[in-house]
Amino acid sequence: MSKSQFKPRALELFREIESSGRPLIITDNGVPKLEIRPCRPPPDRLEALRGTVLFFDQPPWEA
Repeated sequence: MSKSQFKPRALELFREIESSGRPLIITDNGVPKLEIRPCRPPPDRLEALRGTVLFFDQPPWEA
């Protein structure tokens, strides 16, 4: 989508991007210049590790 087409419809397009999750490429004279995409929360690193500990021993400083 060109800059001139984007400008008058910006708020409408933002809502569409939020709901669909699809990015939008903005062009200048036919050359891609910007990509507008929804932000995604970072993955929960602790959740990714859940269930991966095979063995746990009491640390010596807590004995």
